[in-house]
Amino acid sequence: MKSDQQIRKEGFDILFKNMDNVEAERFIALINRERFDYTKWRQPLFEDMTPEEIIQKGQQYAKDLRKIKT
Repeated sequence: MKSDQQIRKEGFDILFKNMDNVEAERFIALINRERFDYTKWRQPLFEDMTPEEIIQKGQQYAKDLRKIKT
């Protein structure tokens, strides 16, 4: 089982890999500011997808964003 520190580091690595610094900071601020259960909020978004499909869609989304920015 991963420690909280490992999970936090991996989460930040993924976030900053796929967003620029300002967007990543805004995302963190939004999550911290909102009083909602992130786990409940995201469950219906991915309930019919395998972990591999989620990763693939996330990677494609990041790739598409990079195309838009250039």
